[in-house]
Amino acid sequence: MTGIAGPALRLTVIVGEYDAWHHRPLYSEIVHRAHAAGLAGASVFRGIEGFGASSLIHTSRLLSLAEDLPVAVVIVDAQERVRAFLPELDELVSEGLVTLEACEVVRYVGRTGERG
Repeated sequence: MTGIAGPALRLTVIVGEYDAWHHRPLYSEIVHRAHAAGLAGASVFRGIEGFGASSLIHTSRLLSLAEDLPVAVVIVDAQERVRAFLPELDELVSEGLVTLEACEVVRYVGRTGERG
């Protein structure tokens, strides 16, 4: 695991929860590849409503539209490490949104004895 502090880059990948890579959820594949690449961390957030380039609204409020809700994978690490990971996403993400934002890491501390 990488320790980071100060200036960093936040990578956000927004895809559908049912998007898959070789029969595995796409968001899970992104997280596992980020882990294998030694990035500092990745988190997945499930949206309750949203729309994208298709302009079709997906929402958890209406049963008929409750499928394929948006999922955001957020990764924060040093700029060079995040940029080195981008070719992985070129292979994986055929539909969705990928953004990069400059950020500052104020605190990054794991649990003592944490296993990955």
